[in-house]
Amino acid sequence: MRIAIANQKGGVGKTTTAINLATALAASGSRVLLIDSDPQGNASTGLGIGRAKRVRTSYDVLCGTATIAEATVATTIPNLDLVPATSALSGAEVELVGLEQRLHRLASALDAGKPYDWVLIDCPPSLGLLTLNALVAADRLLIPLQAEFFALEGLSELLSTVERVRTGPNPRLSILGVVLTMADRRNRLSEAVTADVRAVMGAQVFQTIVPRNVRLSEAPSHGLPAIVYDLRCPGSQAYLALAREVIGRANIPMKAVA
Repeated sequence: MRIAIANQKGGVGKTTTAINLATALAASGSRVLLIDSDPQGNASTGLGIGRAKRVRTSYDVLCGTATIAEATVATTIPNLDLVPATSALSGAEVELVGLEQRLHRLASALDAGKPYDWVLIDCPPSLGLLTLNALVAADRLLIPLQAEFFALEGLSELLSTVERVRTGPNPRLSILGVVLTMADRRNRLSEAVTADVRAVMGAQVFQTIVPRNVRLSEAPSHGLPAIVYDLRCPGSQAYLALAREVIGRANIPMKAVA
């Protein structure tokens, strides 16, 4: 299954979700590929893949100068591979405009590559061609939503984009769910926002809520997912629970998730 992790708002936990969900799924014994489709390359850094190891990247895949296999690097996490990104990817937005099948570049590359149980795509904070390529390639969309006052702002634009993709280049795309991130249960505002989001999105909101947790913030500086950096912290436990929900919603037979 291919899952795009997207929200055009920045700072909502997309990359943290991508890294830790990918790690949790890999821990279940599944073969997982994480594609870093953000020019900031934070997913690559957060998995300990330094600049020197990013010889071929998602930029090369989208431009057709490398296959998925050629751009893929192994991470230190068993069963988890990565297609890294660098700042060169920012130029792809312009270069893709003149290419044939510009919305299908990533989908075509994945179709030609070896199969994985899960492919997760970490999208940039925009609704440009990089994100559109991810949505066209994906089966499902996972939306991280920060538990803050403006949580729902801009969500309608993302949902409208999803509908345009569904009625056009990718009819199979559907929403896997919305995950609330950076929640502070001591804060009444977080509780109120959670209630509002559930009232609007209903059953599409995952039961798992990812708390605001310093260990989640510390882990990337060590080049590790939080689940590896500190398995017992509340953030790691939340992402393990989210992985169980994702597996359940995907209707894939449950494997043991630690």
